[in-house]
Amino acid sequence: MDLPFEQFPALSAIKICRHVFVQRVPGVDVSHDKAEMLERLDAAHREIRNATGFGAWPLFTVKQVHGNKIAVIDEVGLALPADRGRSGAASLAGREFPACDGIITNQRGVALGIYVADCCGVYIVDPTTPAIGLLHSGRKGTELGVVTNAIRQMIERFGSDPASMIVQLSPCIRPPHYGVDFAAEIIRQCRALDVQHIHDSGTCTACDLGRYYSYRAEKGKTGRMLAVLGMT
Repeated sequence: MDLPFEQFPALSAIKICRHVFVQRVPGVDVSHDKAEMLERLDAAHREIRNATGFGAWPLFTVKQVHGNKIAVIDEVGLALPADRGRSGAASLAGREFPACDGIITNQRGVALGIYVADCCGVYIVDPTTPAIGLLHSGRKGTELGVVTNAIRQMIERFGSDPASMIVQLSPCIRPPHYGVDFAAEIIRQCRALDVQHIHDSGTCTACDLGRYYSYRAEKGKTGRMLAVLGMT
């Protein structure tokens, strides 16, 4: 059986990065609390990461809170929230950063991961600097400017130029299944910062429950897709 994942042509064309978007995993009971659900999905997620070149890379995720805080990995073994100074650096003993909704890095061989089930996974690649970012942006996070914050942090910390960035939007819930088109707002925010290369999957998670989990369509009893991004 084919593994349930997809990749996006705009990102596949960039030689310095690897990426994957893990879809619904058939045969896994996800009608549990979030922690147990993610544990049940872990074996399939690991298999897909192995198959797409991430197997030996450490995976860093965030404790998503529908906010706009960004974790930064700018040295091997160090990370800090983007709104804190250098004194806030902490050892990467853990693999999950608290109370953040995105990660940016200029380090190679590091896998960034976020979980979604209607919210948008926003991949950002600056192949020139190089640097990358991966964000969890639903209605609330988009209203709070999580994408804007990440792009500005990449400019400030890594010297990225928005004109060089490639942005890819994952499948997410869209009208008429949801009353707010936050994907369109994400695109607007990117353009406002002079990002020129923006690609949208255009896919609605609630429209295809055979391929995707949808928190809204399945009334909260569902799994999570996993978005992963890294630099070679």
